[in-house]
Amino acid sequence: MSEIDPAKIWSLNYRLLSSVIASAQSEIGALGLEVKELLVLAEIDEHPYPAELAVALTIPKATVTLYLKKLEAAGFVRREIDPADLRRHRLLLTENGRQAADEGLALLSNEFDKRLSRLTPSQQKELKNLLEEII
Repeated sequence: MSEIDPAKIWSLNYRLLSSVIASAQSEIGALGLEVKELLVLAEIDEHPYPAELAVALTIPKATVTLYLKKLEAAGFVRREIDPADLRRHRLLLTENGRQAADEGLALLSNEFDKRLSRLTPSQQKELKNLLEEII
């Protein structure tokens, strides 16, 4: 049996994710978002502080700041003073931001599901289990 090349597996995974994003990109754009902005929106509920958001997304803080400025200007995000620490601002999705995030994530999910549907339910379960194992 031949050895598995980890770089090949990584490359296949990257190509899969890139193809999903490319397939949904124009529809996400129609929501008024770039894909990276959508990924920022999708994490705000779980990571409501810009520095946390940068760590969670492994994006430089300065880049997160640029995305947030654009998202605020578009009416997708607002900042409010954190009642627990008046020196900090936390991020909140606006109603439009939540709707755009939900619709954008659904677009990505649908594109990914098209690829998953090529697998049997058993293979899908096995893939899920394997991914959980290596994360």
